[in-house]
Amino acid sequence: MSDMNSKNTNLTATPESSASYAYTKAITNKYGITAKKSLGQNFLTDNHVLQKILRSAEICKDDTVIEIGPGIGTMTHELCRLAKRVVAVEIDKSLIPVLTETLSKYDNLTVINNDILKTDINEIIGDDKSVKLVANLPYYITTPIIMRILENEYNIKSICVMVQKEVGERMRAKPSTKDYGSLTVSVAYFADAELLANVPPNCFFPRPNVDSCVIKLNVLEKPRVNVKDREKFFTFVKAAFSKRRKTLVNCLTSYEGLSLEKNDVLAALNKLGLSESVRGEALDITEFSKIAEVLL
Repeated sequence: MSDMNSKNTNLTATPESSASYAYTKAITNKYGITAKKSLGQNFLTDNHVLQKILRSAEICKDDTVIEIGPGIGTMTHELCRLAKRVVAVEIDKSLIPVLTETLSKYDNLTVINNDILKTDINEIIGDDKSVKLVANLPYYITTPIIMRILENEYNIKSICVMVQKEVGERMRAKPSTKDYGSLTVSVAYFADAELLANVPPNCFFPRPNVDSCVIKLNVLEKPRVNVKDREKFFTFVKAAFSKRRKTLVNCLTSYEGLSLEKNDVLAALNKLGLSESVRGEALDITEFSKIAEVLL
């Protein structure tokens, strides 16, 4: 995993944000749009944050960009200027007329009214070789979306998204820290995670109740470690974190999804030179893979 703390910045509202906020208010007023809590809608109104996302995504004229949740199209405008092709997937059908009208000048844009979790992403990608995903994700469904993208191993080079700060910190955490867990290991299996900026609530309309962050996942050409059975490996990792502050032996032998004997786990740890009292949160993904290779 990359340790990119040096790139992480704390963003605050900037003078440009007043224009972005005015635009957001004008569009929402014109079309009678209200943010839907059920869909986790919070519209980004700060241009400084927007530009940070765009720079971090490193969009070029050869790229196809998939945008999840374009909202009223604030970021979509910029993506269409930068990319070869943009496919915006929006679940809220009330926003489709807004996107259709305000983005009508772009002939490289396709808007799809669908749930991203039910969308055929391979059909979107087609034969395109350079595909990147950009989004201001609804926080209540961030992890399912990101893990679906990673686990299906679509031809996507990078994922640059706004997420809840707590989730972003978990994605790029280090072993033996409070944020380190099964999500960290699962993301590390597929990608390098960079937390690029912390974003306060006043950069959105309406203001969310949590802090946010911009995180980028640079997808690896092949998984970070070799495992016999990926599904069993992820179950194994989940079991290792099932009881925080308990030993790995305790967690693995008491987890219902596994059928492991204490003596076998102890033997595996001894073979690898690990303490019998080691905890899951102290192990990195390579160590997890080595233990799993012996036990699974």
